[in-house]
Parts: sequence; C-alpha cells; structure tokens
Amino acid sequence: MASSPTVQYVSDCFIKPLYDSEELKKPVYLSSWDLAMLSFQYIQKGLLFTKPSSFQLNPLLQMLKESLSITLVHFYPLAGRFKTLKQENPPLYTIFIGCVNSPELIDGVFIGCSVNHAVTDGSSFWHFFNSFSEVFKANNGQKQSIPISKSPNFNHWFPKGHGPIINLPYTHHDQFTSRHESPNMRERFFHFSAESLKKLKAKANQEFNCNTIKISSLQALSAHMWRCITRVRKFPSDQLTSCGMLVNNRARLDPPLPENYFGNCIQTVRRNASVGKLLENNLGWAAWELHQAVVNHKNKEIREWVEKLECGVVYQLGSFCDPCSIVIGSSPRFDMYGNEFGFGKGVALRSGYAHKFDGKVSLYEGIEADGSMDLEVCLLPDFMASLETDKEFMDSL
Repeated sequence: MASSPTVQYVSDCFIKPLYDSEELKKPVYLSSWDLAMLSFQYIQKGLLFTKPSSFQLNPLLQMLKESLSITLVHFYPLAGRFKTLKQENPPLYTIFIGCVNSPELIDGVFIGCSVNHAVTDGSSFWHFFNSFSEVFKANNGQKQSIPISKSPNFNHWFPKGHGPIINLPYTHHDQFTSRHESPNMRERFFHFSAESLKKLKAKANQEFNCNTIKISSLQALSAHMWRCITRVRKFPSDQLTSCGMLVNNRARLDPPLPENYFGNCIQTVRRNASVGKLLENNLGWAAWELHQAVVNHKNKEIREWVEKLECGVVYQLGSFCDPCSIVIGSSPRFDMYGNEFGFGKGVALRSGYAHKFDGKVSLYEGIEADGSMDLEVCLLPDFMASLETDKEFMDSL
C-alpha cells in the first residue's frame, strides 16, 4: 500500500513592518466586541493556486515576505503582540495590542493567513488579505512603501461613557479561555450556481407571498440549509432547533461605522423553532423567520448587546455548538477570488481546522463571480451521509 503524502516543513520567519511609524508605538485598545473573541480560535483562510511548470518556491517566498512587510506598515496592529496589565484589588485583567503561510503542494501552491479573532472579524480579515494581494501585485522589488486603495480605520468604537480601557473581572486567563474539542466530523463543499439561488429565492418569495417583504437569496439559502440539515438529523418533532447568522454591525449602528473599520463588529442573530414546526411549514416561512431576525437587528438592539459585553463577557466556542442547530458564518460578499499572487486566479478557497463543529456552515463567493456561492458544511458523519442522499437538497444544487 502506498504511503500517504507527508508535509515537509521548510522554514519559518518573523516579518516586521518595512519601517517603524509613530502609530506603531501607540497601544491599540480592544473594544468589547474584540475582547469577547479572546477565547475563539484564529481565523484561518487561504487560496489554492495552480503551480506553473517553471515554478520555484524561494522567489515566491521572498516576494511574499517583502510584500507582507510593506502591508504591515498599513496594518500595524497585526505586527503587535497582546499585552496584559493585572490588578489585584479588585481583580482585573486589561488586554491590548502592544501573523502568512505558503505551503507548496505537489501540483499547486496554497497561500493562507491565520489571524487572532480578537483582532479581526471576517470583513477586516479579507480587507487585510485584499491589501496584501494589492501590494504583492504592485511590488517591484524596490523595498519601498506602496499605497493601498482602502486604508484601515483603527479608531475602535466604544459606547459613550466607555473605553478605551476595558477591564475584565478575572485574575487569570484560564478563567475566560477554553479550548473546544470537536468530535470527528465530515466536511464538504457544495456549489450553488447563480441559477440555483435564483430558484430558491423565487420559491421562498412565492411561498411567503407578501408584496411588501422580499426574501433575499442569502435568507432563502440559509433557510434551506436550516430545514435540510434539521430533516436529515431526524430529531423528535418537539426538539427545539435554531439557525444563527453572523451579521456585520458596521452599517447598522447610528451613526454607522465606516466600511474600513478594522476590528470586530459582528453579532449573531438567531431564530428558534421546534423541529416539527420548521418542517411542517415551507421554505418561505423559514426564510421569513430569518428575514425578521435580520431586519429587526438595529442600532438599539446592537447597543443593548454591547452594554452586556462591557461587563467582561468572553464568548466560549462550546456555547455556539448546539447539536440541534446550525450557525451560518462568513459571507459571499467578501472579495476572495480577487486575490492573486502571480499565478492567476485561485482555483479553490479553503479554511483551517478552527471553528468547525456539527452544524457549522460557511458561505463563500463562487469562483465564477456571477452570484454563485460555495458552502462549507460540517456535520457528524451519519448526518452528512444523509444530507448527500437527500433528494430535496441535492436537487437544489
């Protein structure tokens, strides 16, 4: 029997910004949204590229290092390190900020990035990755500063009367950090063409039948996944289930935060239903439930939630892992396939092991850039096998 391919570790290095700036010397205080993510795993995303026949790894690595060094001038907090101030009486913890990988495969190159989730959300992660690609393409090897099209805004948002220093009511990091061990799961990618999504959206709107409310493609798809995954799990009809969706709060605040706000600005909105009610009703009903969760998530609700976070709330990944529910993250609106590093367009987008649990669904833009979407779905093996043979689900692809 042939042996499995092994990973050969080539090298690692520490990259600093091309030059120091005055901004680099200042502390960056984390908002309550950031501090709430301290126990979460890193965001791990990357792109797979086809390797040319004349490919050489070392020149690529050198260009990546130089480009990252230039990019870090613009994204200087990513070059920092967490620092902690401890106070004994009362016991308080203050944390502030006082990060690219490119493995070569047999027939391809994977360029990925891992960033602490307490520093960025998905929007900020892809803002950085897009800028890194932009600098790489403009880099002529002169080791000089290169402007980027969208500069990050590091002015972290705090409610009036709060911040910038937020003290956590703990004496040791073990009190607010935990590591979630997921069971063995199956992970699959499913491609929904633009035409398939149009049909789902039309079906949801036809079934809901309301002239004043329009269900979006994203809401229809999320409702579809909620119903299909719940059906193949075969839970009792009185079992409570839910669908959680991560939403971007930047434009929902009043006044809104700028699009280039760098940091965490996300929140989960959720709708609950018994298994029986979810499956007895149609797709339009489920999509309307999710639509209501999204449209009712406004400035007032966001500020009320932030007030709770100010008390030192730190999310624990295990609390998101309800085996009867699903959580939908990432976004097809992120520019993923626009990132190039000398190989043309990427052929696939993949993520690392972090934040994987039974019922986790991640949304990515389709490679065609025509409105299609790729879904990364994580389920227990038996549930995944049932989903792959579920006629309604497979017919919708």
